[in-house]
Amino acid sequence: KIGEEVYGLTIPLVTTSVGDKLGKTAGNALWLNWDKTSPFEFYQYFLRLPDSTVERYLKLFTFLPLDEVEKVMEQQRQDPGKRSAHKRLAAEVTKLVHGKEGLESAKRCTSALYHSSPEALDQMDDAELKELFRGAPFQEFFLDPGTTVLDACHRCQAIPEGARGYGMITDGGVWINHQRESNPEQVLVPGQHILSNGLCLIRVGKKNFYIIKWLSM
Repeated sequence: KIGEEVYGLTIPLVTTSVGDKLGKTAGNALWLNWDKTSPFEFYQYFLRLPDSTVERYLKLFTFLPLDEVEKVMEQQRQDPGKRSAHKRLAAEVTKLVHGKEGLESAKRCTSALYHSSPEALDQMDDAELKELFRGAPFQEFFLDPGTTVLDACHRCQAIPEGARGYGMITDGGVWINHQRESNPEQVLVPGQHILSNGLCLIRVGKKNFYIIKWLSM
């Protein structure tokens, strides 16, 4: 009504470290929707922020008291290599948006991809693995007794047939669940080549990933 007092709430425009606006039009939008920006991608975004941005974002996007923010930043200044402020920011915001489950998923994916952790792989579900290694072929096979490293690589078409593919393994170019495999005739061992969730991550070279979900006969 005319003559009544009204109030408005404004917040600072969120920009990149070089002053560019964040948003859909700029092509750098960070979505809150799990389907558009996964918890892993969301978590990684805050981990990769420039040092100059972290303190401001801790104050803008978390409910940490200002004295706690100062303690976190002091830890970062004492040992920048640990990136403690980035990790705290990423954890706080991811948990706020995606909950405890989303944060745990983001941490599992981070450990599996960047820390080459077989334990993290073992705890991942199909959806997390597909998201983490987006674009990698995902196939399901029945596990025949005596299946070897060579058999597995051939079944998912990770290596060519014949001597060339055999040599790729003996030359050390194949990893299964982050462990290098150099014996093509090695029979797949549950707990090593086949995780408890039935998954097997094959990497050929540096960037070519193949995912197998082994099914019981």
